[in-house]
Amino acid sequence: MIIGMPVYHGVDLLDVAGPHEILKWMSIPVEVELVAREAGDICTRDGFVFKAGKSFHNASKFDVLWVPGGAPEALNAQMKKESGYLDFLNTQGNARYICSVCEGGVLLAASGLADGYLMTTHWAFIPCLSQFNVKVAEGFPRFVLDRNRLTGGGISSGLDESLKLIALLFGDETAKDVQATTQYFPRPPVMGEIPPTPGCNINWS
Repeated sequence: MIIGMPVYHGVDLLDVAGPHEILKWMSIPVEVELVAREAGDICTRDGFVFKAGKSFHNASKFDVLWVPGGAPEALNAQMKKESGYLDFLNTQGNARYICSVCEGGVLLAASGLADGYLMTTHWAFIPCLSQFNVKVAEGFPRFVLDRNRLTGGGISSGLDESLKLIALLFGDETAKDVQATTQYFPRPPVMGEIPPTPGCNINWS
């Protein structure tokens, strides 16, 4: 079982590290493969550096494709033809499950792999998602499953979403085991509200 995450400079750290941590706590071994246009160091939106072990050119064939979000300027860079990012996503279009989290939903929608599917993304990027040929879920769900497309809301939603992915792949009991091991029973000390959604802040040029 290979779960592939195509990453890039400016990616959101938790979009990658959170699901990676959850998925690797399973008693059932899976490979989480981090790939980028070129293998090597990747600097996240907040300056954390990690390594992508493979390039797009030598990536494995994924059983699960997981598309993470990132800073607006990073998303814009991945939209450009020369980045090869959207083309790479399409090479993995036959994966058993195709997933995105946070603004990664915009990249997934831009690739065409979510055409006609119900999906979600970070609340601030809903207007951007609405520009593509997708159905946008009402409200701000933590994740949305439509057939084999699993998409998540903003950043921390990837934790819930990755537990859902485990349940889909290996059953609820495996997901519950990971939940207990990671002690993921969130009770935040504050309870705010999602503010009004602004217009799309990505320049597609």
